[in-house]
Formats: sequence, structure tokens, C-alpha cells
Amino acid sequence: MNNTFLYIVTVAIWGSTWIAINYQLGDVAAEASIVYRFGLAALILFAYCKYKHLPLKFSLQNHIQFAIFGITLFGFNYYLLYSAQQHINSALTCIAFSSIMFFNVFNARIWYGTKITKQVYLGGAFGLIGIVTLFWPQINDTKLGAETLLGLGLCVTGTLFASTGNMLSMRNQKLHLPLMSANAWGMLYGSIFMALVAIVQGKSFNFDYSFSYVSSLLYLSIFGSVIAFGCYLTLLNRIGTHKTSYASIMFPAVAVIISTIVEDFSWTLFTVTGLTFIVIGNLVVLARPNKLKATSNQLNSTNEKDLKESNLNQKTLNTEAL
Repeated sequence: MNNTFLYIVTVAIWGSTWIAINYQLGDVAAEASIVYRFGLAALILFAYCKYKHLPLKFSLQNHIQFAIFGITLFGFNYYLLYSAQQHINSALTCIAFSSIMFFNVFNARIWYGTKITKQVYLGGAFGLIGIVTLFWPQINDTKLGAETLLGLGLCVTGTLFASTGNMLSMRNQKLHLPLMSANAWGMLYGSIFMALVAIVQGKSFNFDYSFSYVSSLLYLSIFGSVIAFGCYLTLLNRIGTHKTSYASIMFPAVAVIISTIVEDFSWTLFTVTGLTFIVIGNLVVLARPNKLKATSNQLNSTNEKDLKESNLNQKTLNTEAL
């Protein structure tokens, strides 16, 4: 698929999952909801791989990597983010999770030697300023106490685990392991890990048969997990961590737009200013400096060629005059 299409799909789906997650919070324990989400997603992916005749048998070493990949990206990541929201509001959670862009950039530098450009810093700065501005009214009402610091700590730690999972996914693809097969095993291991966490904590595996819970679970499993993770992790390998990771800063922008339609969210100057900074940052990060540089080099080359031809013609004229 086209990279632009994959990026748009990722941003659109994950920008809407924040609302779907709200319908998951209630009578069912968060740990159980995560198990249901990724367990169902894993079954769908295994069925897809079987239908497409993609390999599902791998070495023990591959399975160990799949397990660590699943625990970090589909287990600890979500467990810590859900836990964080018990101590801080969704605005702070969203801002803290947006730091995954910088975690990914620095981890890619450590893991794979990827260079960090000024373009990434500038675009990321615009994005973070945009998110802080967007949620400033909620941030301004927050008291910085032990509860808030605990929530932010859990969220940042969960984001670090998510970034580690991103790096492992890149390693899976560098080893030419099929993305969908790796995701299937990763989600299975992630859901098994979360089931163990729930059991240790004494959480029950009850189920909510209401339309809102079931429909949001299906949406999160099929679109939020199978499709969105497939698109996002493909982009990580295709266009790099810095460009792909900016999608995490675009999620709140989409969430605000959806909330405007669904929940009658009222826009303020903070909303407009924040979204403007986010869009500018997106344009900066996704710009193609190499293309501009190539165009400039081409123009310089053409000018040099014209100059040489002009000098050659002048020499010919001088020779004929003599």
C-alpha cells in the first residue's frame, strides 16, 4: 500500500480509539479488556496468515523475540497506560504518550545508528507545543502532587515499553520475518502475559454484553489492533521512526475533531492554536529535504553546464576571429 495511505489510516484509526477505550472502562477490569482485545486480534491474524499461507512456524529464538515484542508493545505498554489514567486525566496521558516520538528517535539511534536531523527536532517541538496548547485548560487545572507524578511516571514508562516494542518490530522485519505472522504471535504472547498479570492481581474475567462494550471491543481488536498496528509497523520499516512516530502527535488532533462531532466539544483559541502547531509540525517532519536538495543540485548542475557551453562558444568565436 501507498505510504501516505498507511499514514492516514494509522492516524485516523488510533485517533478514534481514545473514544472507544472509554467504553471499555467500567465493570470489566482493564487487564481483562486488554486480554480480550489482543486475544481476539491474535485469532484474527492467525486466521488471516493461514488463509494467505504465511508461515506460522518459527525457531525458538524467534518465539523468544516475539514474546518480548508482545509483552512490551501489547502488554506492559497498555497495562501502564490504563493504570496511569486512574491517577491523571486523559489530557496528561495523551501528552506523555506523545513522547514516544522522541523515545523512538533516540532508540533508533542506539539500536540501528539512525541519524537524528534538525528537521525531526523542529517538527517534534512544534507538535509537542501544539499538544500542550491544545490541552492547556485541563493542564492548568491539574495540581502537581504525588498522584499526578505517579500517573505521569506510569505513562512515560509505558511509552518507553511501547518504543522498545517498535524497535523489536523493526528487528523482526530486518530479519525478514513476515509482519502479520510476527504480530499474530506478539499479540498472543501479550494477551497471555496480561492474563497472568490479571490472575496474580486476583482480577476476574467477567464480560460486559452491552452493545457499547462489544462494539468498542470489536473496533479496538480489528481496526485498532490488526489494521492500525499493521499499517504503523510497516511504516516504521519503510519511512523511518521519526516520520512514523509523528502519527502519535496527530492522534489528539483527530480525537478532538471526532469529539466535536460526537460529544459536541466546544472549540476555543487554545484548540485552534494547538491544532495549527500540530499540523505545522507534521508538515515539517514529513517534508522531503532530499528532494529539495536534489532539485537544487540539478539546477546548479544545469547552470554549470550552461556556463561551460557558453565559455566553449566564446573560445570558438575568439579562435575564428583570430
